[in-house]
Order: sequence, then structure tokens, then C-alpha cells
Amino acid sequence: MRRQQWWGRCVGVAAVLAVAGCTAGGTSAGPHEGKAPAPGGGATPSQTDNGEAGRDGTLPGLPSTKRARTELAGLKVAAHGPMTGYSRSAFPHWAEQGDNCDTRETVLERAGTGVKRDKECRAVSGRWVSVYDDKKVSSASRLDIDHIVPLANAWRSGARSWDTAKRKGFANDLTHPQLVAVSASSNRSKGDQGPDEWQPPSKPYWCTYGRAWTSIKATYGLSVTKAEKDMLTTMLNTCTS
Repeated sequence: MRRQQWWGRCVGVAAVLAVAGCTAGGTSAGPHEGKAPAPGGGATPSQTDNGEAGRDGTLPGLPSTKRARTELAGLKVAAHGPMTGYSRSAFPHWAEQGDNCDTRETVLERAGTGVKRDKECRAVSGRWVSVYDDKKVSSASRLDIDHIVPLANAWRSGARSWDTAKRKGFANDLTHPQLVAVSASSNRSKGDQGPDEWQPPSKPYWCTYGRAWTSIKATYGLSVTKAEKDMLTTMLNTCTS
């Protein structure tokens, strides 16, 4: 009996690993905006307290509140740089992640419940909760994949000096808390605004949003404006632990 239980656990682990093989580690585009080659670089992972993404909206690599406060204190405060030369194409996305899956489909699968895919890895059914506005969604076409720190914001705060490989890694980062599936309406309302200009309508999500934004800025060495830092502090102050 024990041997059977052990074998059952092994089969479960193998199934998880099989899925993981398909899920390698702003304003965001909607469904299938062209598949790019696999990421060729990115930031070195920072120390985190939660390395796996759960299906309840939990982001991968989300730091504790304590760590986020430490990271926020260490961020460089500076005015936004120019948008000169900016283009979304400077951040190649959505990259192939193996088994015909791209970054968008990978995020949809990890964020949803009961997600089923077709032969091209497109989510054809499932259930999602848009964490920005608490909307329940049952069609992937109604979801956008948001970059927590928008590409344009990253450009203005340091990414304009990166090479293409690093910008590609940033745009397809599945290791840090950068990509989240949310309703198209909330994502488009956000645009490329910072937390001082736009906040998730669902205030209970402010704690997570503030931790995620701070973590990405710290991981990639991006600067924050004073107003941005002040609002991130306000968001972290909503955390209960």
C-alpha cells in the first residue's frame, strides 16, 4: 500500500514537471501578438519568499512585505527619463516557451483554473479572476497579460540603456512577479501609468501590487520617481503582515 502511495506521488510530480516544461521561466497586448524566439537573457533572480505561482492570482517570486520595504528603500529616486527611441518592438514578446506555447498562454494557464488548451496551446476554456478588479472571467479572449511595470515605464526608468536580450527577458519574465492575467478593461485603463497615477480598483490587491512593482524595479535596477515611491509606500502600508 505504501509503495502504491509513493508511486502515485511520483506520477503526480511527473505530471507537474511535464507542464513546467511548457512554462519556462504598461500596457500589455491582448491575445497572440506574434510569437518571438525564446528569451535570450534577463535579470538575475532576486531572493524571494514565494517562488511558485499559484492559481489564486499569486505571482511568482513575490517578496514578503518586509523584504519589499527594504527593496523600496534601496531604489534610486529620479525623474522619468525621455521616451526618445521607445517602441514596444524594443521589448520582443510574447516569446516561445516550448511545446508550441508562448508567454501569454503560459501565464493564462498558471493563473487560471481548469484551463484546457488546443493543439496550438491556446486556452479554449477555463476560469480566471482578474485580480485588479475582481471580475470573474471564463473566456481567455477577455483577458490581457499585464506587465506589472509597463514597458514604457521601464524605458523611462532605465531600460532604454539595455540591450535587446535583456529587454526581451523583462517582457517575458516568468520568474519574477511581472506578468499577470487581468481583464482587458482594467489593463487598458492602466496603460503605462505608474502606481502614483493608477491603482488597481480592488484595494485589497494594493499590497500585492506594491510588493510586485517594488520587486521588479529592484530586480532590474530601475529607478522610481518620488511620487511613485510615496504611493508604493502607501500600498505597502495596506499589508497586514
